[in-house]
Amino acid sequence: MKEIYFITATNTNVGKTHACEFFLNKFAKAGRKVGYFKPIETGVKTTPDDGTKLMRIAKNLNPEFDVNINDVVPFQFSLPASPFVANGGKDISISTIKSKLKYLLNFCDLLIVEGAGGLMVPINKDYFMIDLIQELNPNETFLIVPSHLGSINDTLLSINALKSRNINHTWYINLYKDEEDFRTTTLPFYKAYFDRLHFLN
Repeated sequence: MKEIYFITATNTNVGKTHACEFFLNKFAKAGRKVGYFKPIETGVKTTPDDGTKLMRIAKNLNPEFDVNINDVVPFQFSLPASPFVANGGKDISISTIKSKLKYLLNFCDLLIVEGAGGLMVPINKDYFMIDLIQELNPNETFLIVPSHLGSINDTLLSINALKSRNINHTWYINLYKDEEDFRTTTLPFYKAYFDRLHFLN
């Protein structure tokens, strides 16, 4: 049975690519034939850095993932901005994204899909990353959240946005920054508010 897992975050530079590597390895160790898909990558100078790195990891874990970078990252833009802006204010084809996803599933039984930015990053004028998640209907969405001071607000807003769309999700704290301060300024609230915490490590 084919499965899809979508990796999103509260914002950019929170650790989505690191999370993709983490889950690719985790699922591969469980015996799954993994694959990777990053529909849109911005800030591309010559080749998409994140997409290329994770494609190679996926191929090492699953040699049957015999695809190229244009399959894995169908939309590549040089401007480091939201997809809609990076594409010059023109629409990005959602049907192309869905077709590429279907194609990649021929080479794996579990596909990790990496979003761009956060949930409300615009792909098109009236179409946001959260809309794409809802349309792709993954088995589960993994929300990556940061550990620095001020992250509680973004974390709760993102969780509530996913809940409002009835999107099945689990959130993971990425302890990549201010870990010691996190234990003093943020962790006490999370422990009081949530029944269970997940860490990306």
